[in-house]
Amino acid sequence: MTRGPREIPREFGGGSRVESLWLRTASLHAGCPLVSVSSADGGVGRSTLTVALGGVLALASPAPIVAVDATGRAWGGVGHRVIRGGSATAWDASVAEHRLADPQVAEELMRRGPTGLRVLVGESRMTAQRRPPTWSEMFGVIGHLRSVYAMALLDLPAADNTPTWRALGWATVPVLVTRATVDALQHTMRLLAHLKAAGLGQVAESAVVVVMTTTHSTAREVRAVEHLARQAATHLVRVPFDPVLARPDPLDPRSLSKATRTALTEVAAAVVDRCPAAPDPRGAAPVA
Repeated sequence: MTRGPREIPREFGGGSRVESLWLRTASLHAGCPLVSVSSADGGVGRSTLTVALGGVLALASPAPIVAVDATGRAWGGVGHRVIRGGSATAWDASVAEHRLADPQVAEELMRRGPTGLRVLVGESRMTAQRRPPTWSEMFGVIGHLRSVYAMALLDLPAADNTPTWRALGWATVPVLVTRATVDALQHTMRLLAHLKAAGLGQVAESAVVVVMTTTHSTAREVRAVEHLARQAATHLVRVPFDPVLARPDPLDPRSLSKATRTALTEVAAAVVDRCPAAPDPRGAAPVA
């Protein structure tokens, strides 16, 4: 069912790209597009990007959007970037698996980001009673959540194992995150090449590559390799350095710098442009 677009927050301003994103997000088809966020290396900002991107999409979507910690780790992840509250984790979701198709059950397990993004955090305990779900259990959880939410973003591990490749192949939109360093960019290009060689050319060709910048200035050699990466990737977006992104606090995209909001809008638009949508969204997106 098509819903009218939400009001565009004043921090995001107007302009055709923002208005198009809000309209397209409001017209997503039922069936929950799946956005799988991974990388060639660890420590590149996957969880931060997942929550920041999900926060923008939650502002634009009339229906709730969920971000899922699918890393299988007992530490870190998206839990640090959402509002504290509630004790439910991915483990509880795996226990409740078949009941997750009930929106009320799913909602009771979620924490919330400042923009209304629903977040299923990872399990941090390793005991006889609780543990991070296995890949098989996590795939079951995700399958049920897709019947409840307008879009699901998965915070995945680095793409160095078969289950992560499977999740990338399963995705409506694969997102590959990299740091703005020579090594990280080169590793991402190699990952794209390996995906094509392994018969996952569609994943490589549809992937949105996001370059996370960690300093105010970028060395010339990094810019040169990034230029090559732009040629290897179908769509590449650089997210500029922003101190707010570096803090392990609840993340609200409205508090980011204008340049960072613009970059995240471009990432969100690239994602939504790859998702099926109803042909005739109703009306224009109002600006706050």
